[in-house]
Amino acid sequence: MESKRYNWPVTILLIFGTIFILFPLYITVVNAFKTPQETAQSILALPSSFNIDNFLRAIEMTNFFNALGNSLYVTLLTVVLTVLSNSLVAYAIARNMHKKTYRVLFYYFVSAMFVPFPIIMLPIVNQMSAIGLMNLNGLVLLYIVYGLAFNVFLYTGYIKTIPKELEEAAIVDGCSRWGVFWRIIFPILAPINATVAILTALWAWNDFLLPLVILGDRADHTLPLVQYVFQSQFGTNYNLAFSSYLMALLPMLLLYIFLQRWIISGVTQGAIKS
Repeated sequence: MESKRYNWPVTILLIFGTIFILFPLYITVVNAFKTPQETAQSILALPSSFNIDNFLRAIEMTNFFNALGNSLYVTLLTVVLTVLSNSLVAYAIARNMHKKTYRVLFYYFVSAMFVPFPIIMLPIVNQMSAIGLMNLNGLVLLYIVYGLAFNVFLYTGYIKTIPKELEEAAIVDGCSRWGVFWRIIFPILAPINATVAILTALWAWNDFLLPLVILGDRADHTLPLVQYVFQSQFGTNYNLAFSSYLMALLPMLLLYIFLQRWIISGVTQGAIKS
C-alpha cells in the first residue's frame, strides 16, 4: 500500500484561516470581562477576574431586552413569512419555466441580486414613509421582498430535482394544485426550507443598514442599532460594547453551529439536476 501524503499547504492555509477567524472573537470575549484600565494595558492579556459588571451595564444602557424582543419579532416573522411566500413563488416559476413569461420573471428576480441597496435606499424610504410603514412591520415586509430574489434562485433549483410524476399522481387522485403543493411538495422542501430559514434569520438578526433607515422610533430599534449607544464624540467604550456584542451574537451563533449542516445539504441538493 502506498503511503498517503499529507497535504501540508492546505493544512497551513486552514490553520491561518482558523486563526484569522478566532482571533477577533478572542479579543471580543477577553475584553468583555475587563475594566477599561486593563484594556488600556493590554488587549491580548486575560482579565484579572471574570465579572459580569460590563454585561449588566450594557443591558441597562441599551435597554437590551426591549431590543432583543424587537429582533426576535422581526426575525421570527420574517422567517415564517419568507418560507411560506417565497416557496410558493418559486414553485410557480419552476413548474412553468417552459413558458416565456415565467422564464423572464425568473431572470428578473435573479437580476435583482445584483442591484446594490444604496441605489434604491432613498426611494424605498420615501415610499415606506408615504404608506406609513416606517416600523417593525414595514421592516419585515422589506426583508421578505428583498430576500425573494436569492430565495427563488435556491428554491427553483431544488424544485427541479423533484419528479413531476409525484404531482401528476396526486392530481389523478383528485388533489388540487393547491393541495399538491402543501401535501406533496412543501414537505419535500424541508431541507431547502431549513436552508432559507437559517440564512434569512442570520440576515434579519444581524442587519444594520435597513433598520437604520426604516426605524425612526427608538423603541423599535433592534439589537444592531442599539450598539450605537457606546460610541460618543470622543471615543468608544469597548468593554461595554464587546459585552453587548457577545449577548447579541450568542443566539445566532448557537443557531448556526447546530443547524449549519442544513445549509450545506439544502444548497448542494438544489444544485444537482436529476
